[in-house]
Amino acid sequence: METTNHKLSSDEVLAKHDEYLFPSVVNYYKKHLVIDRGEGMYVYDPEGNKYLDFFGGILTVSVGHCNPKVTGKIAEQIKKLQHTSTLYQTENIVLMAEKLAKITPGALKKTFFTSSGTEADETAVFMAQHYTGRQEIIALRHCYSGRSMLAMSLTAHAPWRHGGTYIAGIKHAMSPYCYRCPFALEYPSCDLRCARDIEELIMTTTTGEIAGFIAEPIQGVGGFITPPKEYFEVAVPIIKKFGGVFISDEVQTGFGRTGKKMFGIEHWGVEPDILTAAKGIANGVPVGATIATPEIADSFTGLTISTFGGNPVSMAAALATIEVIEEEKLAENSHEVGQYLRDGLEDLQKKYPSIGDVRGMGLMQACEFVKENKVPDPELVGKLFEEMKKEKVLIGKGGLYGNVVRIAPPLTVSKSEVDDFLKTMNKALENC
Repeated sequence: METTNHKLSSDEVLAKHDEYLFPSVVNYYKKHLVIDRGEGMYVYDPEGNKYLDFFGGILTVSVGHCNPKVTGKIAEQIKKLQHTSTLYQTENIVLMAEKLAKITPGALKKTFFTSSGTEADETAVFMAQHYTGRQEIIALRHCYSGRSMLAMSLTAHAPWRHGGTYIAGIKHAMSPYCYRCPFALEYPSCDLRCARDIEELIMTTTTGEIAGFIAEPIQGVGGFITPPKEYFEVAVPIIKKFGGVFISDEVQTGFGRTGKKMFGIEHWGVEPDILTAAKGIANGVPVGATIATPEIADSFTGLTISTFGGNPVSMAAALATIEVIEEEKLAENSHEVGQYLRDGLEDLQKKYPSIGDVRGMGLMQACEFVKENKVPDPELVGKLFEEMKKEKVLIGKGGLYGNVVRIAPPLTVSKSEVDDFLKTMNKALENC
């Protein structure tokens, strides 16, 4: 077979992408960006252009691109043992499970490892149904749970629901989306109507005996929708009243992303029965995790495996990532630098009326762009993306209408890098 050391140019990569990959795969920008390598806060295209990354591979690069402490542990492990499957035990899988038991909130203790957030959420819903002996699940409007049939059934976001055939028994409660309150109320005089409405939802659209409630502490794909601080303290007791368990979907909010705390739900005064994690858990290595209380975990005794879940290399990456987050106090950095970023975004909001809302926590911040009367403005977001790309800065997109800019750099970001980002965003908005 003929081999070549020829390095593909961006145009060559894009041509092969069009020829060989599913066309439905989402790519940003009119001319898609090809990334060749990364280092710290930056990525580079094949031509050597350097981009400041303020989206971190969709909130996945927790501790910087190619963090030497993490890649070193990966290289060390891959030379020793690359794969076993869950049919055999390794040191790394038990150490990682033990670590999660120590750092997750409440009585969570036992973990099942997979390869993605979709699988983690699937496992959590299955465990809730098996443990309770019930089927019906409450999710939130504007939520996103992944791309499997069950995950798309849980997802309440039309652009990400496909196929037309969905799993029954999933009911969607109102989102705590204060900027676009579905009840046209104002916080705090609203008395948390969105949370209290869950009881009527259960009483009118279910059997009244539910398996559980799955919710993101901050809704990711939904556009970093951040609930009032009392929301979960009202919502979760309602779920318990009707016999359900609470699943905290931390796929985007976990591992210091929201600032100060390791997990997003720790800000909201409640403890989950099951917690799911992925993305930032291993700095880009595919890992999914479902952590449950012993009572729930031990309730299932049937046969199951995960070929790639708990892989010794992925567990080495996850252990190293958490070690860096703890040793370098990155949850604290997320809070401090995240507040600095937030202040800068709010200054931009004062200058540009098109920024209707600024929201989020820690290094999970968003700007919702609108026209008059809160009419969504996805066209402006499209222009902003192209302008930011010209200035070599990467951002994310979200929201039901595609009008929310999501900003989530690696947790290692500094205030000076935030300054660079804010200057670029200001310049880009001036040119839109």
